[in-house]
Amino acid sequence: MSRHRSLPRARDTRVSTRKRLSQNFLTDAGAARLIVRSSGIDADDLVLEIGPGDGMLTRHLLTTAGRVHAYEKDAHYADRLRRRYAGNARISLYNKDFRAVHEPGEPFAVVANVPFAVTTDVVRWCLAARRLTSATLLTQLEFARKHSGDYGRWTKLTVTHWPTVAMELGARIGRGSFHPVPRVDTAILHLRRRPNPLLPTSALPDYRRLVELGFSGIGGSLANSLRHEFPARTVRAACTTAGVAPTEPVGLIDPDRWLVLYRSLRTPANSHRYRNVSDTFMYQTRKGAP
Repeated sequence: MSRHRSLPRARDTRVSTRKRLSQNFLTDAGAARLIVRSSGIDADDLVLEIGPGDGMLTRHLLTTAGRVHAYEKDAHYADRLRRRYAGNARISLYNKDFRAVHEPGEPFAVVANVPFAVTTDVVRWCLAARRLTSATLLTQLEFARKHSGDYGRWTKLTVTHWPTVAMELGARIGRGSFHPVPRVDTAILHLRRRPNPLLPTSALPDYRRLVELGFSGIGGSLANSLRHEFPARTVRAACTTAGVAPTEPVGLIDPDRWLVLYRSLRTPANSHRYRNVSDTFMYQTRKGAP
């Protein structure tokens, strides 16, 4: 008997890579058309696709978008797509991790069947991209519902970026539309950058520091967390204006009420106190505090 371990078969290697990269390929052409149609892209748009895999979504993007930049981490599929679309000037294929990509120097949209394991990273990348106009992301159903407020609760990530980016739940797509079949259903999560932010750009850092304070968990409710930096009377008045109950948990506060809270706490009478809050968070950020 040979003492050398046999080499893995090509199919075994592909399965191992697929699992490592969290690959569940979209195989439903109808679902692919739905995703592209719901994205609202047209022939004038540059679209970035994340993890095209075997190209089901890619081929439908090319019927609608002006240009497509596709980023595939798996060298096998990147090479297949590169050969398939050789000579097509409207698509560029890159064998790289999308999370390390720099955003284009022009407005663009993202459309993708996102690998489940990196969904949060991709969403954060999109939120940080200044020239992003929209992102249409096929994610796990639970993730899409959680970040669009569909459970009646709101995440810190959504609330933080709400003045500039709306997050909305789109159509649900069953697990049977994929290979291999995942254990969960999926849904489209839409990120749409607002052409007119709900707050002035100069106010965004202060607003985000207020959200950071509210989600700090101090005191067990949003009102109690705010009292850590603001007088009880000021918090009580702001919460009354925003319709926030004294014991209401922070996760139940929708983004619109956050905006009312911010504006109430940012009145001239409270501005000196709010500057103190901003200074506190700036110091904590420099020190690396959570």
